[in-house]
Amino acid sequence: MRKTLEEIRARSLRAIGEAAEPSVLESLRVKYLGKKGELTAVLKQMGSLSPEERPLIGQLANDIRAAVEKALGDKLAALQDELLRARLESEAIDVTVPGRPFILGARHPLKIVWDEAVDIFVGMGFQVAEGPEIEYSDYNFTKLNTPEGHPARDRQDTFYFDELDSVCLRTQTSPVQVRVMEAKKPPIRVISPGRVYRKDEVDATHSPMFHQMEGLVVDRGITMGDLKGTLNTLVKRLYGPEALTRFRPHHFPFTEPSCEVDVQCFECRGQGCRVCKGEGWIELLGAGMVHPRVLAGCGIDPEVYSGFAFGVGLDRMTMRRYKISDLRLLFENDARFLAQFG
Repeated sequence: MRKTLEEIRARSLRAIGEAAEPSVLESLRVKYLGKKGELTAVLKQMGSLSPEERPLIGQLANDIRAAVEKALGDKLAALQDELLRARLESEAIDVTVPGRPFILGARHPLKIVWDEAVDIFVGMGFQVAEGPEIEYSDYNFTKLNTPEGHPARDRQDTFYFDELDSVCLRTQTSPVQVRVMEAKKPPIRVISPGRVYRKDEVDATHSPMFHQMEGLVVDRGITMGDLKGTLNTLVKRLYGPEALTRFRPHHFPFTEPSCEVDVQCFECRGQGCRVCKGEGWIELLGAGMVHPRVLAGCGIDPEVYSGFAFGVGLDRMTMRRYKISDLRLLFENDARFLAQFG
């Protein structure tokens, strides 16, 4: 039995020394020290020994168990150290290597002009108001004094959602003005920037989705002179003191009198070119004095109060601000184009 125990010691220690993975060590522990292991099997035969041999064999067996357990522990610690070193080497980070530069984005040119215009109007005492882009036709047309059968209500110009033409994508941000007048009494000074939608052809100056900033002032004694002063302040603050404007008589159902406001073409300086379609001027916005019917429909006495309203094309303002010759560049999201405004 002594010889068998010594053989177990030699085999187990040699196998432990050759083990390359922790899982192999666990298998060796079970093989030699487990309940059905080789050392346990030998110890079960101690009943056949004489009383004199039992203490000697028992001590030898305990020594062998202790030696095997120590060898297993030492080898496991050595393997774990080796694995840790290998992992540290494979995952090593050279802290002296320069980091990768972050590519910083920039505000879209349209958003730059949007924010500048808002700042200008807020500086003149205006507040910002918002409204839904999916709007009732009642607010988009009827309450703005646009009668049934008006060309602006035609399906070839407006995106409707139902057969009754009662809900549409707003064609202007003017409905926000109606909602403000219904909810608040004068004095009123608000602007309402946002997206609007019309069935326009896509070309250098038109898009089915574009951006407007409409303004509304209602108070006692408001005149056309206040409107012109406000809009001239906006144009000169955005484009410089040399910027020229032109006010032309026009007709809008919700204003009376009404006007179109143009800025001189930045491409040809009034000579006529592709951008301005030979006119020398680019239409920027429509404006006028709020129609008495619109005021009365919102519960405001037109005999006491008057007001002006305007709708600014933010896309065209941006084109004029940065001398962009094609509106489509604002929507194509070409990083090479947008990077110029960082």
